[in-house]
Amino acid sequence: MNYVDDFIEIYKKEIKRCGSSELLAWLETTDFFSAPASTKYHCACRGGLVQHCVTVYHTFMQRFFSEKDNRESFAICALLHDVCKTNFYKISSRNVKNEKTGEWEKKPFYTVDDAFPYGHGEKSVYIIERFMKLKPEEAMAIRWHMGGFDDSVKAGSFALSLAFEKYPLIVKLHIADLEATYLKERGTSAVSSN
Repeated sequence: MNYVDDFIEIYKKEIKRCGSSELLAWLETTDFFSAPASTKYHCACRGGLVQHCVTVYHTFMQRFFSEKDNRESFAICALLHDVCKTNFYKISSRNVKNEKTGEWEKKPFYTVDDAFPYGHGEKSVYIIERFMKLKPEEAMAIRWHMGGFDDSVKAGSFALSLAFEKYPLIVKLHIADLEATYLKERGTSAVSSN
């Protein structure tokens, strides 16, 4: 499967909002389509970020979409929830001993180089809204898609619980993101030199 083509096809078919073409054109000038989704946890490979976003989209649609839902909102939330990872990772190398030969070899791996440390979900919302306006439930879903894994969630804080209660789209996106990450994307964690 070509995840880049899949992403672009879904994006152009489902997202028609003013500014969406400009956002897609900007994404094409960045590493969005070649970046990993993580350093080592899931889709830590070239193109892993776009693979993850497409997987979240399909999971989101299959598990939660009903005729009362908005297709454009689902596409925006799933395809763009991790746009904050654009220009976020760099390839570095480290010495690893080859178990067969006993020789040390340089192996590539991904590191984080966050030039704009604005937070995770909120950074995605910020980037998207430079190009197109989000509906409140879309902004909230993207902002809180990490659920309790978000660094800004403090013990005793009711903000996340209140957000979940007010905007069910957050819960749906969070579950689709978890399912994609932990159940569907296992074994996609090798840096490719392509």
